[in-house]
Amino acid sequence: MTERVIRVGFLIFPGFPMSCLTSVIEPLRAANEISGRHTFAWDLIAEGTEPVISSAGIAFEPSRSLADTANCDYLLLLSAPTSVFAERSSPAHLRRAARHGTILGAISGGVFPLLRSGAVGDAALSVHWCYEAAFLAEFPGVPASDQVIEITPRCVTASGAAAAFDLALHMVETELGAGIATEVACWFQHPMMRKAGVQQMVPVLGEGSKQEDLHPIVARAIDLMARHMSVPISMAEVAEDLAITPRHLERSFKRATGQNPTNYYRAMRMKAARQIVMYSNDTMMQIAEAVGYASSKVLVRHYREAFGISPREDRQRINLTRVKGNLPVPSV
Repeated sequence: MTERVIRVGFLIFPGFPMSCLTSVIEPLRAANEISGRHTFAWDLIAEGTEPVISSAGIAFEPSRSLADTANCDYLLLLSAPTSVFAERSSPAHLRRAARHGTILGAISGGVFPLLRSGAVGDAALSVHWCYEAAFLAEFPGVPASDQVIEITPRCVTASGAAAAFDLALHMVETELGAGIATEVACWFQHPMMRKAGVQQMVPVLGEGSKQEDLHPIVARAIDLMARHMSVPISMAEVAEDLAITPRHLERSFKRATGQNPTNYYRAMRMKAARQIVMYSNDTMMQIAEAVGYASSKVLVRHYREAFGISPREDRQRINLTRVKGNLPVPSV
């Protein structure tokens, strides 16, 4: 009897995060070794035939082109958020693969070109918290999931490299069972097998802790602020929604974060603005509107106070470090 082989294709773009690639391949390799079966095989795929330079500056040689993905069970996109298709036919190749039964997916910034391809429809997409503002700015009608991984019958996404490891464990469990998946996790001292439904960890601004460690009142207040970026909410409204006094809100925030809620909210909006500066083509006025500023001049002043650099200078600085082949983002 012929052994079933699951073929995983990795579509890599210039500037792709190398850790996301190895975080999938290594668990699959270990699963083959532990099980004594050749269940998983993988290929590096690119739009062309030239080596692809990762974000670490290391070149990877693709084994085949995107036009030749007929036998892939999974096709996972790995890229920076700013990556664009070099070939006009590439989105059509992805849509064709989806029609013929390939499960499409993306890791970290790969969700951007995946969605731009039009190949995944309204599938749930896991979006890393550091890209969320830029993602919502480019795709305002698409829900960005804050889950570590999202798995649907036709699409799989992982928010980052550690999440990619969890996605690989899911693939191992599906094909070889929970016992092999657990042994793979233990091989790599992976602390736990996170499945769908686990929320991403988000750092608290200015603190060495995670949002999930915060007092419930402060965590709920931050969630309210995050849901009111483009149309800001006042601290009085936050307190009213939480059924506490503004004074109680301020005391709770200072104890938990070392900042008052107004300053914390502004810092959140500045971080969101910086994501859009770095990972989108939006103009300064569009960025201002996305984070709740009626005037781009005020945003620029607050941005400079927060980061010591203007948005225009920040975008130019980021473009200087982009890997060759990654098109620069136009100046704001």
